[in-house]
Amino acid sequence: MADGLFGALFARGDVDAGDRAWLRAMLDTEAALARAVERAGLAPAGSGAAVTAVADADFFDNGALGRAAAATGNPVPALVRTLTGLLPDSAAQAAAAVHRGATSQDIIDTAAMLVARRGLDTILADLAAAAAGCAAHAQTHANTVMSGRTLLQQAVPVTFGLVAAGWLTAIDEARRDLHRVRTARLAVQFGGAAGTLASLGEKGQAVAALLGEELGLPVPALPWHTDRLRIIELAAALTGACAALGKIARDITLLAQTEVAEVHEPAAPGRGGSSAMPHKQNPVAAIAMLGCTKQAPGLLATLAAAAEQEHQRAAGAWHSEWQPLSHLLTVTGSAATWSADLLPALRIDPPRMRANLEATAGLPMTENLTTLLAPALGPLPAYDLVAKASARAATDNITLIDALLADETLAARLAEAAITRPDLESALKPESYLGATPEFIRRALAAHAAIERTLSS
Repeated sequence: MADGLFGALFARGDVDAGDRAWLRAMLDTEAALARAVERAGLAPAGSGAAVTAVADADFFDNGALGRAAAATGNPVPALVRTLTGLLPDSAAQAAAAVHRGATSQDIIDTAAMLVARRGLDTILADLAAAAAGCAAHAQTHANTVMSGRTLLQQAVPVTFGLVAAGWLTAIDEARRDLHRVRTARLAVQFGGAAGTLASLGEKGQAVAALLGEELGLPVPALPWHTDRLRIIELAAALTGACAALGKIARDITLLAQTEVAEVHEPAAPGRGGSSAMPHKQNPVAAIAMLGCTKQAPGLLATLAAAAEQEHQRAAGAWHSEWQPLSHLLTVTGSAATWSADLLPALRIDPPRMRANLEATAGLPMTENLTTLLAPALGPLPAYDLVAKASARAATDNITLIDALLADETLAARLAEAAITRPDLESALKPESYLGATPEFIRRALAAHAAIERTLSS
């Protein structure tokens, strides 16, 4: 978790995309390149080990590197000078292996892949915990009936198990996309000054392959200096995860409202408190998740806008990626950590769900009632009569059945069609109108089990 005034909210968890993480990743790249250059026979034996020994973030001053970057447009030239200067006299010959064949963008882009890989591993672990929580709720509450809501109004009945299954599916789809990026789209960047590796002669491709081997990253068909689809795909997958988590967080804030009170965040001393109102217990985890996820679309837009890059190396567009990508990794990681804490421990109140569903005296079942009456009355007349009865039930504070039977003409038509009061009462039972809910939950859980097998293999 990052320090600072807002770190515990928006940099929660173990995703590290800050300056220190970037420095470590750049040094890891430089050290791996030195080892690759030695293995390719372009530097004396022992050069790789000598460079690796001094490529330690503790030996570097981020502030000094940052100030030097103002003169060169990025921190790599200063990093290379410092790294070379740290070599002991006994390993002076290893300087030939430092930054050999590379340009600054090679180091920063490859470092971005390393920072992303480490961050994605943490995000995926947290999302797995969140998904497990949703799967448990889907199973436990498969038959817990509650109000479905459309346009923020009660609609037809659903179960909380179906709601949780929807959350589960969204998280699992986000996990699948993040895993695809993690395994297939992170790659070495190594092209030299203009993407030709000309300074390495015939050894250029061999060094690139060895660099990929040293870092455990694939080597693409050619350098991607101005082809930024990898960055966009990474950013889109992170934003997709934020979209899934943001939807869940918004649902929880709505279901936790005092007047609804169907779910509650786990209680703890001081949690959810207000600076002015001692009684408050705000859904702080869901609120913090939303605070993180709402930042993602703007960051994605910035990264997408930066993808238009000129010729062989960009002037400014590439530079504009570093901070938004770092920020996007951080807020996605924070939202995922909040979700891993919240979802398994979310408290569900089935009696309250039932009470809220029954508070409207059968109105959420009007669609089922219309279906029952349509054969006898015709679809449109049945709809109109049920709508009229619904309005009367709400106005006169009576049940929907009483409102229907209070219309003598309609009562006579129902009698002719042999539709009895017990038939009407049966049609108003929420459990009678859940449709494919059990099958949808089953499918979500089966898909989740399949994703677990895939991601764990």
